Amino acid sequence: MKPRLYLDEDVNPRLAVLLNQAGYDVLSARDVGALGETDRQQFERARSSGRAIFTYNYYDFDVIARIEAEAGRSHFGILVSYYQYDGDELGDLAAGMRALLDERDAASLENTYLVLPRPKRR
Repeated sequence: MKPRLYLDEDVNPRLAVLLNQAGYDVLSARDVGALGETDRQQFERARSSGRAIFTYNYYDFDVIARIEAEAGRSHFGILVSYYQYDGDELGDLAAGMRALLDERDAASLENTYLVLPRPKRR
């Protein structure tokens, strides 16, 4: 089964549009009216909907991942990028995300904390 993705509020919601147009199942915090929720709330929203979460907020989500692992609780994956993409770079981010979603299945992302490499510019 292909991974389903939830975009934290710090990620441009146009990424969800680009990925959905390409046939992926992606929701953004804006799509579900979750702007202004805490990182923990965003994480729980992703988990309760069976989705991996993608964020630029690597520091706080690193802490969440550690807490979840220590407590023995499962989740559908935490994907982070240390590089925050500008609006004109969303095509690069979408390409990198499509490659990841094509090579991994949902089960292989479960309980992972994955740092995405920055896709190379053309």
